[in-house]
Amino acid sequence: METLFLSCLALGILFAVVSVIFGDWLSQAMEGALDFLSLEGPAFLSPMTLFGGITAFGGAGLMLTRYTSIGMWAVVLLAILIAIALGAAVFFLYVRPMENSENSIAFTLQSLSGALGEVLVSIPATGYGEVLIRVGAGVTNQIAASFDRQPIPESAKVVVVEVKESVLYVSQVDLSL
Repeated sequence: METLFLSCLALGILFAVVSVIFGDWLSQAMEGALDFLSLEGPAFLSPMTLFGGITAFGGAGLMLTRYTSIGMWAVVLLAILIAIALGAAVFFLYVRPMENSENSIAFTLQSLSGALGEVLVSIPATGYGEVLIRVGAGVTNQIAASFDRQPIPESAKVVVVEVKESVLYVSQVDLSL
């Protein structure tokens, strides 16, 4: 049984070393051939959680076998309980917070309604121009038309009133107090 515990511990340590040191490099070098290893399904079955539990099972079983005098079935049962507890700790303290911290820089044109911007290319009364809008930490330039059918000069401050057919309809705004 000690061989099983030692094997689980070694497998977990090997997985940690390979994934931390060589993970991205291997994935790029093999052009996604290892993508099947990322399990699609419940988040608690992520490789980090599973291998954390396997490593904990091996380490706890090895230590309980060597440093206690309890029976083998009790050692296995305690090692399984410790593995579940440490796997849950890895999930709730590492995996789940990392999933929640993922940010996206994506935006939709519809989400630009109400946004302030600056005219890059002047907008004629019945034609199109271009505006620069700040989105998150970046900027985007979009095709724009005058909502009020009034010409808007270059460098004027505008607000997006509505979005139709991939065109931002804007009105000039005076931001001076």
